[in-house]
Amino acid sequence: MSMRSRVARRRALPAIAVALMAFFRAAAAQGQDGYEIQVYGSETMTADMTMVELHSNFTVHGQEQTVDGVLPDHHAMHETLEITRGFSPWFETGFYVFTSIQPGDGWEWVGDHIRPRVRIPEAWEWPVGLSLSMEVGYQRRSFSEDTWTLELRPIIDEQWGPLYVAVNPAFEKSLRGEHSGQGFDFAPSAKVSVAVVDAVALGVEYYASLGPVDHLDPWKQQEHQIFAAVDLNVAPEWEINFGVGWGLTDASDDLVVKLIIGRRF
Repeated sequence: MSMRSRVARRRALPAIAVALMAFFRAAAAQGQDGYEIQVYGSETMTADMTMVELHSNFTVHGQEQTVDGVLPDHHAMHETLEITRGFSPWFETGFYVFTSIQPGDGWEWVGDHIRPRVRIPEAWEWPVGLSLSMEVGYQRRSFSEDTWTLELRPIIDEQWGPLYVAVNPAFEKSLRGEHSGQGFDFAPSAKVSVAVVDAVALGVEYYASLGPVDHLDPWKQQEHQIFAAVDLNVAPEWEINFGVGWGLTDASDDLVVKLIIGRRF
């Protein structure tokens, strides 16, 4: 890293700290649903490199009844295959296959999403990492009231020694379904972690869904989850994340366990 870049980053720290404090006060979840529970970092996949990830999420205690035609997630196992390909130093595209193992009903396909993403190149020497993803896709009506959805996700992150911070103030829109006539929902998420040794980082992840941006839902109807998480950096080509999450409101799943295993090729 150049001296100019290090000076710019130090000067940016107070402004970043203020912005993060404001974010956590305001963003107290629909966070990412139970198929891909992850706070994104700003880095994109290297050109001509592919990442294959398996997201395994088990809802220990969640919604137990079918609501408006949507199946419950209590004791459901969600398995998501994510394949991400880098096309340039600043552009990648990810593809998702969502599946669900319902208690007593077996393994079912839920839907597919595609996610192109661009980032600010490192050569620009910005004080923080910054990228933007746009995710669009289909999910079956029995798993979501909205069958086609769009998500815009700004991604801001930075590493200060052992401390890592990432913020994803995402905006979600129904394109077809029960809520297609509404505007964007605000669904922020964030992560703070500390590397305790070279191969292990302990952290806290936060996921939320606050409702329409022009009129946020009442607290009890919002979704808020806090995850205790650990990242294992066993090798540069591997990504391993494990977490246990607790819901903070009546609308949130009470207890969820997640595991992400990724391999770069």
